[in-house]
Amino acid sequence: MARPRNTDRRSAILSAATRAIASQGLGATTAMIAKEAGVSNGSLFVYFDTKAALLNELYVALKTEMATTSLVGLPAGSEPREQMLHMWTQWLRWATASPEKRRALAQLQVSDDITAASHQAVNSASSAIADLLERSRAGGPMQDAPLGFVLTLTNAIAETTIDTVIREPADAEALVRVAFDAIWRVIAGA
Repeated sequence: MARPRNTDRRSAILSAATRAIASQGLGATTAMIAKEAGVSNGSLFVYFDTKAALLNELYVALKTEMATTSLVGLPAGSEPREQMLHMWTQWLRWATASPEKRRALAQLQVSDDITAASHQAVNSASSAIADLLERSRAGGPMQDAPLGFVLTLTNAIAETTIDTVIREPADAEALVRVAFDAIWRVIAGA
C-alpha cells in the first residue's frame, strides 16, 4: 500500500524549488531542490513525477498566489479606476515583499516546460484581473488592442516599477502611484 503524501513535505519542495530557481535559474537540479527541502531526491519524485511537473505546479501556484493577493480586499462596486489602483498596489506589494517568488516566476514564465494546461489554469485564476482590465480599457485608447498585449504592457510597467521600488524603497508610495497614473492613461485614456 502506498504511503499517503504529506502536504507539509509537498509545500517544502515547492518552497525549495522557488528558492533554487530564484538563485540558480531553471538549471537548478532536482537533487538541489530535494536537498534544500530536506528530502531525498527519490522522495521528491513521489510528489512530482518529473521536474517538468514540479515546474508546472510551481508556476501555477505562484501565479495564482500573485493574482489572489492582488484582488484581496478589492472594493466591490467602486469604479474601475479605484479597483485597478487597488489591484496594482496589491500586486506591487506582493512582488516587492516576495523577491524570490518574483525571480522564480520570471524564470518559469519563459520556460518551455510550462504546458498549455498550466497557462490555462493561470488564465482561469487570473480571470478577475483580465475582466478588470477589460472594463478599464473600454472606450480608451487600448480598447481594440489584444488583451495579451495590454497584459504584457501592464506587466512591463509593473516590473520596471518593482525594480525601482526595490532600489528606492523610501520613494515606494510615490513611485507606485506615478506608475499607476501612467498605466491608467495608457489603458483608459483618462
